[in-house]
Amino acid sequence: MSPFTGSAAHTSDWQHLRCEIADGVATVTLARPEKLNALTFGAYADLRDLLAELSRERSVRALVLAGEGRGFCSGGDVDEIIGATLAMDTAQLLDFNRMTGQVVRAVRECPFPVIAAVHGVAAGAGAVLALAADFRVADPSARFSFLFTRVGLSGGDMGAAYLLPRVVGLGHATRLLMLGEPVRAPEAERIGLISQLSDEGGADEAAQRLARRLAEGPALAYAQTKALLTAELDMPLAASVELDASTQALLMNGEDYAEFHAAFTEKRPPKWRGR
Repeated sequence: MSPFTGSAAHTSDWQHLRCEIADGVATVTLARPEKLNALTFGAYADLRDLLAELSRERSVRALVLAGEGRGFCSGGDVDEIIGATLAMDTAQLLDFNRMTGQVVRAVRECPFPVIAAVHGVAAGAGAVLALAADFRVADPSARFSFLFTRVGLSGGDMGAAYLLPRVVGLGHATRLLMLGEPVRAPEAERIGLISQLSDEGGADEAAQRLARRLAEGPALAYAQTKALLTAELDMPLAASVELDASTQALLMNGEDYAEFHAAFTEKRPPKWRGR
């Protein structure tokens, strides 16, 4: 995403979530605990627009996506979304489904690592949001459910059929997307859906620790690694190694690369500047 902005002011007040930034870490909290953080049309749009704004914030080096209350996110709000979509025509439905996909693209394309801090339920769109993150830190209460077929829709929603096989393999992805059965934390860790299993009730704290570690590191190197991981999923090897070569040549001209050598020579920790 481009760092160049138009004339619109920075948004400081979001209606459907909370955003706090400290020491290079943005913490975005889904804040409808009475509805298990079910997503509304406005919540999807806020997430899409917030991620675009944060991508232009040079001060943001890592992001934690969390849910308030008893769970991470129960997916799309049944009353506010499913009921409304039954009255929409095809063009309106296409606009809505494209918007939800734009949220996932924003998570994958933002230039900083995204960490999903998962406790309790991560269902439907909530499971896909966690899936799109670079890291999933979950506590033992976490359970992931890709529920789309259970409401009569394709399991390949919001990019799930693209992302999930690449995370857990085609066999597990087929089972999870077709059957929509919940996957609890121990199995999720076994099949690679969870990056890190925390202590009970400790997902948020563990995610913050990881975010601070990332925020203190070489931000440009992390951004380029994330970009290559996404871009090279569909590339042949020859194109991938050429893209790797071009990226490394650019980074070798950067300040962080020279700083590593200076720090190594002087026997001190590097002072990363993200440049």
